[in-house]
Amino acid sequence: MTLLALLIAAQPLQQLPYTPSLDIAAMDKTADPCTDFYQYTCGGWMKQNPIPPDQSSWSVYGKVTDENQQYLWGILEDAAKNGPQKIGDFFASCMDEPAIEKLGAAPLTAELGKIDAVKSKVDLVALLPLLHLSTSGKGLMFGFGSDQDFGDATQVIAFLDAGGLGLPDRDYYFKEDAKSKEIRDKYVQHVAAMLKLVGDEDPVAGAKTVMAMETALAKASLTRVDRRDPYKLFHKLDRKQLQTLTPSLQWNRYLDAVDLSGVKVVNVTEPEFFKALDGMISGETLPHWKTYLRWHLASTRAPYLSRAFVDENFNFYSKTLRGVTELPPRWKRCVRNVDRLLGEALGQEFVKRTFSAKTKEDTLKMTELIETAMQEEIERLDWMTAETKKAALTKLHAVRNKIGYPEKWRDYSSVEVKRGDYFGNVERATVFESRRQLRKIGKPVDKTEWGMTPPTVNAYYNPQMNDVNFPAGVLQPPLYDPKLDDAPNYGNTGSTIGHELTHGFDDEGRQFDAEGNLKNWWSPQDAKAFEERVQCVRDQFAQYTIVDDIKINSRLTSGEDVADLGGTLLAYIAWKKDVAGKELPNADGFTPDQRFFIGFAQWACENQRPENLRVSAITNPHSPGKYRINGIVADLPQFGRAFSCKQGAPMVREKACRVW
Repeated sequence: MTLLALLIAAQPLQQLPYTPSLDIAAMDKTADPCTDFYQYTCGGWMKQNPIPPDQSSWSVYGKVTDENQQYLWGILEDAAKNGPQKIGDFFASCMDEPAIEKLGAAPLTAELGKIDAVKSKVDLVALLPLLHLSTSGKGLMFGFGSDQDFGDATQVIAFLDAGGLGLPDRDYYFKEDAKSKEIRDKYVQHVAAMLKLVGDEDPVAGAKTVMAMETALAKASLTRVDRRDPYKLFHKLDRKQLQTLTPSLQWNRYLDAVDLSGVKVVNVTEPEFFKALDGMISGETLPHWKTYLRWHLASTRAPYLSRAFVDENFNFYSKTLRGVTELPPRWKRCVRNVDRLLGEALGQEFVKRTFSAKTKEDTLKMTELIETAMQEEIERLDWMTAETKKAALTKLHAVRNKIGYPEKWRDYSSVEVKRGDYFGNVERATVFESRRQLRKIGKPVDKTEWGMTPPTVNAYYNPQMNDVNFPAGVLQPPLYDPKLDDAPNYGNTGSTIGHELTHGFDDEGRQFDAEGNLKNWWSPQDAKAFEERVQCVRDQFAQYTIVDDIKINSRLTSGEDVADLGGTLLAYIAWKKDVAGKELPNADGFTPDQRFFIGFAQWACENQRPENLRVSAITNPHSPGKYRINGIVADLPQFGRAFSCKQGAPMVREKACRVW
């Protein structure tokens, strides 16, 4: 059966499928591991796993995500029939395509009417808080929300962030190569098509207006590389200073409208952006602003409307930008939205069925051993002074390990969910989450909270929380395999744990202390020595080609590249200590060390569309999978010894980089 046929025949899963964390069938043993280790470990996988038509890329992580979604589909189908009712009713309302189609653009009528009723710039600004509450993200001019105070990580304060763009990154508005110009032209066509769907009289002119306004906002926005420096995002202003910065925005009215009249301080991440926005509010005509708001309202709501909106949104953001050929099936889009908007209610059901206490216990032990390995590595560093080592160890020992799922589940009882009202369900759940986030302002940080739902196939480190988070969804085979020995598990999950832990000490994370405060705990000589070592990694990865003649922007990816390098080394050291004194047999024709490195490589097996690679080159802080493997093993002498690679082989760098 072809992959397409499998997708067409997709059914809800009753149990998750099993693939070992060291998959012999995924390998290409005709390749030389010392020449191209990625091809050697993933060549078979790439050949056997073409990109599905509804995906921009396909990877081991993507495949596990897809399998988890099929399993969640089964949970939701059951919930729609038998309960829990809230997630079941939400899913059922999403799956009721005839009811959604019948409504067409009608769900937008009320908000479009509010935009149409705007008679002055004062009215325009007064409308923003209501639109922000019901449209998550930063599409409408700017973002307003909550986050930890960079200066006092125990407290949550209000944040104002740059936004207002419809293209994935500010650089899309300025790059002069032919492909970028083509994308801008198609974007204008897309905006015009969406404006036509909401009844604009002259959508072509409106689209040109939107493009001009967004270009001005993009020009005032920081680059992604600049935003990696938290000091460039830390500008606390009191109410008077904020009003002086942006006289056209009536902040008293805005904060009253979101029930935050008592807020005294706001962190403005990009003051220059807000100066430019203020000038545009006063300088642009009211009709232009109303066109801009109509476009962003339609764009953010499009996935929840009739097929005309869904298709137009898909055709630009997925087909044009990322090369995806087919819209994902309805069930998959509905599963994703339940996970996004009622994620911990759905996650609770996922955890009950898939995540054992033993998996939690074993992965927690692995995490603790990797932290011990990092402690020992810090203690023996020859480039770091004693005082900075002491601060680094204090930070390391303060890391909070969160494995599987939250200690307490989120309460969605106040979210009204109705069958037959999908758009309303999305809007009410979005407002619930917006208000939940805003209610944190002025209160102590909840250290137990998670930033990912339990079924998510991913992991993260939060520098202000100083915690490592591994959802249950990423602790499934083939990423973590309780049936196999520790070698591939340490190579795979262990390296990912080490990766997330190392983020606390990468070029961005190292600027936060043990409590999560933005604070310089480095001596000047230590900071200089660190930057020299990171620059080695940047220089290495800047040589790798992503697609066509586009090289990796290693200033953007260096945090992830350093975490890959440090995390893999830490996992290897921890594994060696864990199995010390044990007689480890060969298996499948490989030594234990070889099994560690094959396990490490196979999480990253992937195929990507060229269009998606071009987007990633601008927006993705991760290097492509091939270089996350080859670039790392080439810096590790342990790999060269495991595979008896000779000096001068492509996978053995003469001047290897090492940070931690």
